Amino acid sequence: MLKYLRILLCISIGVILFSSCGSYQKIPYYQDLDHTALSTSEVKNYVPLTIQRSDILGINVTSKSPESSALFNFRTNGNIGDNAPDNPITGFLVDENGEVHLPLVGDMKVLGLTTSEFRSKLNARMVNYYKEAVVSVRVLNFRVAISGDVQRPGIYNVQNERITVTQALTLAGDLNITAIRNIVLIREQDGKRQFIPLDLTSKQIFDSPYYYLRNNDEIYVQPDRTKYATVDRGYRTATILLSGLSIIAIVLSNLYR
Repeated sequence: MLKYLRILLCISIGVILFSSCGSYQKIPYYQDLDHTALSTSEVKNYVPLTIQRSDILGINVTSKSPESSALFNFRTNGNIGDNAPDNPITGFLVDENGEVHLPLVGDMKVLGLTTSEFRSKLNARMVNYYKEAVVSVRVLNFRVAISGDVQRPGIYNVQNERITVTQALTLAGDLNITAIRNIVLIREQDGKRQFIPLDLTSKQIFDSPYYYLRNNDEIYVQPDRTKYATVDRGYRTATILLSGLSIIAIVLSNLYR
């Protein structure tokens, strides 16, 4: 009897190890990348951030008349990007027509422009009002949302104009071990909502036109069945039964020694 119990134990261990190895193949990122040698690729898919409707623009103007040019300058009560109720973002809203209304200048069409392009246009207008004016522009409410099977799901404010899918996931503490490596990017564009699958197990993600995120992008990370199994009643019931069978096996082993 003891001999059969040992055989059963060995088979069980083998099944567990085999299952673990099989699951591990789904976990590493960039599996088709050669990790033993240096490799390079040209960045061809980066497109600069462009101004969209509902963006809040932070504009700073410095000149030889700081008191008058200060009326352009945005202010916050704390850190820029912290859009808490007690610290609202103060800037210039891009309306539904893709325009922003500015003091002295009036309405300017900014939809689809990069911040650099808008800065150049605004700087050209500023020479009519200020001497040696220097203009800076940034999008204050650039943020991405990350939900699903990650360490820290939430909405993350982006301090610059360039963030990638993998950088955003890093902000959220990376994927949990139980997460499926095929994630979904949700993007609203031109009145349509797109659901874009991205495969983290392949290095091809670096060449994807969706690798660089835009304002208000959302990333969803789906958990695999292992995550569900940890809370599933049937799984817990099976665990209890297995524990009971193990106790019976130990008792029988002692009886037949």
